[in-house]
Amino acid sequence: MSTITSSSAASAASATIAADNAALQQAMQSVISGATGNTSLDVNSLVTALVNSKTAGQVAALAAKQSGDNTQISAFGTLSAALGALETGLTSLSNGGLQSTFTATVTGGTGITASAGTGAVAGSYSVAVSQVATAQALTSSSFTASQALGSGTLAVSLGSKSFNVSIDSSNNTLAGIAAAINGATGNPGVTATVVNGTDGAHLVLASSSTGAASTISVAVSNLSGDNGLSSLGVTSTASTTGGQSTIASANSSNAWTQSAVAQDAAFTVNGIAATSSTNAVTSAIAGVTLNLTSAAVTTPATTQTLTVAADTTTQASTINNFVSLYNTVVTTMGTLAQYTSGATTQGPLLGDSTLNTIKNSLASIIAGGVKSGSTTTSLGSIGISLQADGTLQVDSTALNNALTTNSATVASLFNSTDGIGAKLSASITNFTQTGGMIDARTSALNADLTSITTQQTSLNDYIAQLTSQYSAQFTALNTLMATTTNNSQYLTQLFGGTNSAGALATNK
Repeated sequence: MSTITSSSAASAASATIAADNAALQQAMQSVISGATGNTSLDVNSLVTALVNSKTAGQVAALAAKQSGDNTQISAFGTLSAALGALETGLTSLSNGGLQSTFTATVTGGTGITASAGTGAVAGSYSVAVSQVATAQALTSSSFTASQALGSGTLAVSLGSKSFNVSIDSSNNTLAGIAAAINGATGNPGVTATVVNGTDGAHLVLASSSTGAASTISVAVSNLSGDNGLSSLGVTSTASTTGGQSTIASANSSNAWTQSAVAQDAAFTVNGIAATSSTNAVTSAIAGVTLNLTSAAVTTPATTQTLTVAADTTTQASTINNFVSLYNTVVTTMGTLAQYTSGATTQGPLLGDSTLNTIKNSLASIIAGGVKSGSTTTSLGSIGISLQADGTLQVDSTALNNALTTNSATVASLFNSTDGIGAKLSASITNFTQTGGMIDARTSALNADLTSITTQQTSLNDYIAQLTSQYSAQFTALNTLMATTTNNSQYLTQLFGGTNSAGALATNK
């Protein structure tokens, strides 16, 4: 607790004591008046005044200390929140992620989009797509919708994964079979639906995965009362070159059709042929995802240009966000430690050693820059200047110029080893983590609050005891005064008069 807060508590306690002493003098005079006027004493008021005169200072001091501790705990919570927000904003500035921020743009055609992430390298690539990856869909021959097809077991496979479906009298219509497939345990991604056409109902099986290897096959076994169930058998064969899948029906007279083939995407990058089972291609160019939405309609496929470049807009936004969060921390610390001349209350952490340590540590990192041998790179080299109040100011033109033409300096300032972001993040963690400096101070304040509560309990017990004692004494005195009328001189000596406090008032 600061000296200012303690002084305020002392002033409040002194004011309380003075007020209670005045009340005590008034109560003492009422005793004399009551005695000489042959009237009863106001025992409750008298006891209250006496008890308060002995305990008001302690009550006020403990209350002021309790209020001060709670105010400081709240202040440390505010500081910790600001530091936590700054640490979160430092993520890409402390782990090297800022240098991995790229844009990827495709020009010269349609059907391709791209995004760049960690591991990307600035460059230009020629991309042509001749085929996109598709998921297989099979359509059975037609049946009557309510037709009971018989009983048996369907072994349904998707690529290398398979599962069994038992068909009996409870589910041997097309709708029942579709529901059984969809609800089967171990189904790796085969969706069954029933489509009703002019020629009847058809069972449609669709794969949830694209690629040549994701083919669907159905094997029928354990047949009983076959009434079309056997014709649901179908074998799909994947292309070994990434091309289209083929199928063979178990019953050629009731054949399946392949309404959508299973095939890989086929494309070239800088003339190098490549395939992918999905249309989100991450393996062709390091750090780049190619999103293929359609194949070229011309042969050979139209070549498009992919450009990967540093995303200076996002980088500038990240750095500006860091400056804003850092300035919030600085202004928060300034408010918590604020001194106002002549004010009765000051900032709750004015003169606090913990806050001063945190403030000096962060300021030292900001001012120190990044050293490499005898050379120091400062934030000023990218347009960020330190102001007199400890905040930072960004020259947007200088920053954008540094990001565009001097990326090496930016990378040095925010490297993941000893860059400004890394050092700030490590410092903040030490302050805010469990067992850290802020946690230690908060724990000490909470321990003090526990002690204050114990003292208040003991003081309340003492007040209750004193109240009981004085009540008994003055009740007895009141009884005595009811039968005694000529005791003015004695009472004046005991309780005091206009110009004297009296023996009892001074606790003699």
